[in-house]
Amino acid sequence: MADIPAIEVRKVGVSFNGVPVLEDVSFTVQKGEFLSVVGPNGGGKTTILKIILGLLKPDAGEVRIFGKPPEKAREHFGYMPQYTLFDPRFPVSVIDVVLMGLLRTGRSSFFSKDERTVSLSALETVGMAGFSRSSFSSLSSGQRQRVLLARSLVSSPEILLLDEPTASVDMEIENRLYGILQALNRHMTILMVTHDLGFVSRIVKSCLCVNRRVVVHPTCEINGQLIREIYGSDLRMVRHDEISGAGAGTNG
Repeated sequence: MADIPAIEVRKVGVSFNGVPVLEDVSFTVQKGEFLSVVGPNGGGKTTILKIILGLLKPDAGEVRIFGKPPEKAREHFGYMPQYTLFDPRFPVSVIDVVLMGLLRTGRSSFFSKDERTVSLSALETVGMAGFSRSSFSSLSSGQRQRVLLARSLVSSPEILLLDEPTASVDMEIENRLYGILQALNRHMTILMVTHDLGFVSRIVKSCLCVNRRVVVHPTCEINGQLIREIYGSDLRMVRHDEISGAGAGTNG
């Protein structure tokens, strides 16, 4: 498996109600990379995550995860969605939220002592072990984000997918989250959707720029015409020295 890319997306196209969302999308993510996915709202970033996870079947092209179709590779993934809806009146504890990351179809609803130990370890990784018995609803936004990250880690994934993990958190919590992700990247592949290019450019070598089509770029601070074309405004966040997205690896 060492020579097989972690993620391969080949000539993928996706349309909703006849409107193209992704067209002729191809890129490769090698094992151990940390790749950020950037682009305007509605450009197709979350759609890319869904086809990688196998939650959405493309109209054209194919996706391979360590050489397998996504629906046969779900054990490789940890996923942290952008939003998690919950009823604040529901008395779920922090440890219960993390244990949800171990739920699988057909399994018992009871968790073993070993699974609780693993869940506490995941909370320790994100600095939240001391809150295991706390009510999830009592936490701050940043603390909830770290608990949801622990939930995505509890199954020991090889690939971590994150959709806007720093949304609605302050700079201090953002810095803490990125420090955790840097440490995790030592032993897992990370693909992260984000708008926070200025900060991400310090820790990510490449960006997958998505606006219906995709191009892979090295990351650094300059502005330019391609940034304006992608976002529709001047941003001083990413250097766009184009690398062909079609079949291109993302090694910086």
